[in-house]
Amino acid sequence: MDDAPLSRFHKKLALYSSGGPFLDGYVLSIIGVAMVQISPQLDLSSSAEGLIGASALIGIFLGAFVGGWLTDRFGRQVLYTIDLVAIIGCSVAQFWATDPVWLFVLRLLIGMAVGADYPIATSLLAEFTPRRYRGPLLGGLVVMWFVGAAVAYIVGELLLQTGDDAWRWMLASAALPATVIVLLRLGTPESPRWLANKGRVDEAEAVLKKVYGPEATIADLPEEQEERENVDLKAILRAGYGGRMLYISVFWTCSIVPLFAIYAFGPKILGALKLEGSLANVGSALITVMFLIGCVVALLFVNRMGRRPLVIHSFVWSGLALLLLGVFPDAPAAVIMVLFSGYALIIGGTQILQWIYPNELFPTEVRGSAVGLASSASRIGAAVGTYLVPMALTSWGIGGTMLAAAVINAVGAVVSVFWAPETRGMALHEAAALTPRPESAARPAAV
Repeated sequence: MDDAPLSRFHKKLALYSSGGPFLDGYVLSIIGVAMVQISPQLDLSSSAEGLIGASALIGIFLGAFVGGWLTDRFGRQVLYTIDLVAIIGCSVAQFWATDPVWLFVLRLLIGMAVGADYPIATSLLAEFTPRRYRGPLLGGLVVMWFVGAAVAYIVGELLLQTGDDAWRWMLASAALPATVIVLLRLGTPESPRWLANKGRVDEAEAVLKKVYGPEATIADLPEEQEERENVDLKAILRAGYGGRMLYISVFWTCSIVPLFAIYAFGPKILGALKLEGSLANVGSALITVMFLIGCVVALLFVNRMGRRPLVIHSFVWSGLALLLLGVFPDAPAAVIMVLFSGYALIIGGTQILQWIYPNELFPTEVRGSAVGLASSASRIGAAVGTYLVPMALTSWGIGGTMLAAAVINAVGAVVSVFWAPETRGMALHEAAALTPRPESAARPAAV
């Protein structure tokens, strides 16, 4: 199955799986526009604003690990639609929110559902996709985060002109794309790898025949390197996967802390760099576009360059841009924009690998839990980093803040030099094996 061509089924599965990142970008961005009306109408304090703004992020932290554990225990297919149904219900319920506590709880639940979708959707996609296309399709999910964020800003600005209740329609609007996605996902088959791992061989073979044709059998599905029954994540970590989990968590955190901070406080940061007013807003929009382009460019190189060189180069050169911003905070506006755009473009390599590496480096029975745990761990760093940005700007100034971001990138580069593995061209079971198989070493990498 790992050498099968990319079929219509694989393309549709990739499209449907991208719904989670799209909704993530949408719900995390739409609240920024809606807060313009929410704050005065609900008489929010600054701390209440912060909690409501961060509520979905907190929910993602909680939901990612829980969703990963559930998808390993109960399967990918069932939860593939249930989580989106929860998003629909909670999004609609926001329309009638009348106090900060109610709004916080609803957005917390939405965040949990969004976080749960990541390990569910990425595990399903990784376990169906042929090795040659696995990296680009998994990495492509990150692109949809920025698409969702862009759509949210457009929808928010349009609705903002409709009246005092515009914020209610903004928050409820997430139910529309979620409904479309859940309808598209109906009928998606269960992962044959998960079924086989649970001993449901006949069901696994039926799925293989449905997807790959009547000639496909369970014998065509590569076995994991070791047979494990009823193994939980703790046992897997003790078995030698702890180092991989540590690397994934550190690399993921280092890649998103500066990005989330810059994305959340783009206009404020650019203002501190003497790009104020409309120029700061235009600059923020340009940086967002460059983030998107950077992810697309990285998708073109992930198979040609390989995972390990891509993550190292991405950290090093994007970190250099941040370092120059820290050393020369008073540079001309054009130079500032070039450096910020350079960071946004080059960091795309680490962004797409956030979904490629975790899905490739862990075996089937704990793949969802591993993705969920790494996602949750990275969100802690993202939340702390985002929270500290305003204080860093006040205490350290813009130069010191950019230098701190460069140091975080440097940490990501160093740990990647020592720990980043290369999984290009490997079958999924080979990439997840702690000891490389002879056939993977002898086979040239797919390009």
